[in-house]
This record gives sequence, C-alpha cells and structure tokens, in this order.
Amino acid sequence: MSVKIYHNPRCSKSRQTLELLQARGIEPEVIEYLKTPPSVAELNNILEKLGMEPRELMRKKEAEYKTAGLDDESLDRQALISGMVDNPILIERPIVIANGKAAIGRPPENVLDIL
Repeated sequence: MSVKIYHNPRCSKSRQTLELLQARGIEPEVIEYLKTPPSVAELNNILEKLGMEPRELMRKKEAEYKTAGLDDESLDRQALISGMVDNPILIERPIVIANGKAAIGRPPENVLDIL
C-alpha cells in the first residue's frame, strides 16, 4: 500500500500522525510541504479526495491568510488554491493519502479510516 503524508515536522499533530502510521508498520512517503508545496493540480486532487472546498482546508488564523488577501470572500476556487500553493503554511496538516482517499490527521486517528 502506497501512503503519503503531507507533513510539518514542527507540528505536534503531524508528528503524532506520522508516529501512528509507523507504529502500524507503515513507512509513508513523507512530503514536507513547506519545503515542497503541492502543485495546483496536486492540491485540486487532494481537495477532491477530502471532499472539501479550498477555504475548508485553510488555516485561517495564520497571518499569511490576511496578508495574502485570502480572506476576500469574492475569491474563486482557483485563486484560493493558488494562494495555498504560494503560502503552504496555510494548508491544514497533516494530510494522509492512501487507497485513493485522503484524511486530515486532526486528531491523528482520523487517518485510520482510509488505511
């Protein structure tokens, strides 16, 4: 089984989710998304797998949300996705992809549903 985790090593939930996977014998492909942000196409694919709209995946309390103008309610889907690609700190984490599905590890046990 191929498993990916969009991971931020400074985030406790992200570390806990990675540890949870490893404790189950899963060594996921770790993507440190702050260093290697997903492309627009990848983010579209992730959103589709999550069944979410872009704003639902955004960390709205981050300063970049307002400074990048992403709090503008008139922005369309593509503008919001581009904003997350340009400011990956705004992407909620961790995101695990497995079996053609995706889950956010908040709490970490959420990811067990897709394994």
